[in-house]
Amino acid sequence: MSQSPRRLRSAEWFGTADKNGFMYRSWMKNQGIPDHEFQGKPIIGICNTWSELTPCNAHFRKLAEHVKKGVLEAGGYPVEFPVFSNGESNLRPTAMFTRNLASMDVEEAIRGNPLDAVILLVGCDKTTPALLMGAASCDIPTLVVTGGPMLNGKHEGKDIGSGTVVWKLSEEVKAGKISLHDFMAAEAGMSRSAGTCNTMGTASTMACMAESLGTSLPHNAAIPAVDSRRYVLAHLSGNRIVEMVHEDLKLSKVLTKQAFENAIRTNAAIGGSTNAVIHLQAIAGRIGVDLTLDDWTRIGRGTPTIVDLQPSGRYLMEEFYYAGGLPAVLRRLGEADRLPHKDALTINGKTLWENVEDAPLYNDAVIRPLDTPLREDGGMCVMRGNLAPNGAVLKPSAATPELMSHRGRAVVFENFDDYKARINDPDLDVTADDILVMKNCGPRGYHGMAEVGNMGLPSKLLEQGVTDMVRISDARMSGTAYGTVVLHVAPEAAAGGPLAAVRNGDLIALDAYASTLHLEVDDAELAARLAEADPTAESTQIASTGGYRQLYIEHVLQADQGCDFDFLVGCRGAEVPRHSH
Repeated sequence: MSQSPRRLRSAEWFGTADKNGFMYRSWMKNQGIPDHEFQGKPIIGICNTWSELTPCNAHFRKLAEHVKKGVLEAGGYPVEFPVFSNGESNLRPTAMFTRNLASMDVEEAIRGNPLDAVILLVGCDKTTPALLMGAASCDIPTLVVTGGPMLNGKHEGKDIGSGTVVWKLSEEVKAGKISLHDFMAAEAGMSRSAGTCNTMGTASTMACMAESLGTSLPHNAAIPAVDSRRYVLAHLSGNRIVEMVHEDLKLSKVLTKQAFENAIRTNAAIGGSTNAVIHLQAIAGRIGVDLTLDDWTRIGRGTPTIVDLQPSGRYLMEEFYYAGGLPAVLRRLGEADRLPHKDALTINGKTLWENVEDAPLYNDAVIRPLDTPLREDGGMCVMRGNLAPNGAVLKPSAATPELMSHRGRAVVFENFDDYKARINDPDLDVTADDILVMKNCGPRGYHGMAEVGNMGLPSKLLEQGVTDMVRISDARMSGTAYGTVVLHVAPEAAAGGPLAAVRNGDLIALDAYASTLHLEVDDAELAARLAEADPTAESTQIASTGGYRQLYIEHVLQADQGCDFDFLVGCRGAEVPRHSH
């Protein structure tokens, strides 16, 4: 057995011959663990977000078994433990509401237990950032294994993308193009296997972010969930995490400012989700890296989107993997001198460029050459102005180019319920040139900042053939969604942001190319409107009920800061706590 040259963290539990060592070992032995497993082997935690309520991660029991084989083979001892699994598809009001809760679960589970390193089993949208946030606050050797995307959806003999097809077909029903029966017929064909959404939604985006950050082995992001190579990668990850313990390769050595800049550039190239902005901000805050929205502009803008995947393009994650996956994208960027930091360290001990410089690329239609991109500039648009003093974001690869510079009249919805009640009213005063504005859907106003920002268009406009409009809110949208949608307006309306003062008929000027978002109301009038309003009334009423909701509303940061809790920012390390007896 390979021995670590230094004292292991787990030895503070299992490495003594006193009363405490006796108790820690004895109770663990009731599981049939022989004594030699406690004799200096690295203890590897397998942090598992398996749950039948999180269908994206429902195959993680099998995935964990392959990780265990790799750990045992390399001379470590694996211990699997559950953490809160915040599944996107079932949780209300939104899985984002419990992202920080899950991160707290992870952080304290790591710090309080005899673990020398952890493998994070993640997949569904919020499980990836939540577990990385929790691990970053502890800073022990950490490796990410994602569950992989599901197989391509099938409907009427064609491929359909999970999530994206829902938004598309639901609009077609409202427009009278298809029947309700046609809509429901697609339901069974959309999700045909275990795994995450097969589009470049938030789950696939965050898997790509984890790989481009250097926290997973190459190809982790794209191998389909049911492909045997996913289990091979899990086994190899188990091998590698044991080596990382001996090398003392902590997360802070990988999650550097350079790593985040590589990830920002990657997000532009893949046409990644707007949710990546919030999640990377939060992860950076935990590890102590100063990352701002300005970095997204500085690093991301000017980067072509070369991955032709839904919702921005045509293909799905299966084709992406078969075309070469993320290593092929990183190679394309690197060969064009578009990879900001080729020498950034990754968890396998190699640099990012060493991992990808010889990566094969099999399909130029899916992963395009840089001179024939899907979008010339796919970098996330970060806009500021009197409507969004602290910033708002727009995903250019999913937007209509003609609408990215637009001036229109505001059609205002005070909250999501108001939107649902009036959007399909035939008497709604709205035209295709107007701008839909929705308030009170940010982190406080919709406690969790739900994915309601991609507001469906009014039925009467859909019937006229309108397919896109500018939409502005303090909400998020699904990474599987599309359209000219301005999101994450900060500060949010429920925190007293200027969005709270927008009224029907106000003119708004959007110029994504110039990074501006302006409400054409003078400063005095804007201040007077805000003074009249009490934008915090609704969230204060919710908070008075107590519980986690009150904690959330009182401590959540705004979107530009990653929506973490103010008291969770920073790396607290993994100092061994005092004994329990």
